[in-house]
Amino acid sequence: MKLTFSPASPFARKVRIAAIETGLIDKIEFVPATVAPGQANEDYSKITPLKKLPVLILDNGDVILDSYVIVEYLDELAGGGKLIPASGPERWKVKSDHSLLQGMLDAMLLCRYEGMVRPEPLRWKAWSDDHWNRAWTGMARFENKPDVLSGPFNIVQIGLVCVLGYADFRFADCGWRKAFPKLDAFHQKMLERPSVKISAPPPA
Repeated sequence: MKLTFSPASPFARKVRIAAIETGLIDKIEFVPATVAPGQANEDYSKITPLKKLPVLILDNGDVILDSYVIVEYLDELAGGGKLIPASGPERWKVKSDHSLLQGMLDAMLLCRYEGMVRPEPLRWKAWSDDHWNRAWTGMARFENKPDVLSGPFNIVQIGLVCVLGYADFRFADCGWRKAFPKLDAFHQKMLERPSVKISAPPPA
């Protein structure tokens, strides 16, 4: 299998953590890829018209996307139930919590593009502030979710690690650690886990 990725992508990081945790990391070839708004990449568009990282390319050429679906595929390949509950109410709770985290990452990425890629005269502050507030309000919600912060290591904890790591990486002065001490303690604990430590993004 081949995984397109960038060390800076929190979505690719999610899959890398899952691959380590499921014991499948050695079965995946990591293929660096670069995608950016406003920049053509015809070769990558042939793999996925969305031009998003990551995608998993199977040995038969089939393409699996997005990051959550890839994690679900790896979890099933490893026997199922390790990172995503196989059935029952807990499965839907985990999937819903992860969807919130996925949306938070999407919002943070849009803020990054607005502030760093869009020409300054065209930037829309109210739009950017609204998206940042979505991520910030999401952090506040997880600050008050002890079942997530102290629960089993699953796709929700992985997603939360990726949100907080991306906040450190791209928004180092946002102050999330001071605002959310429980998330800070959770993140520090997670950094002791090899899969989380190894996959951390490079210094910005």
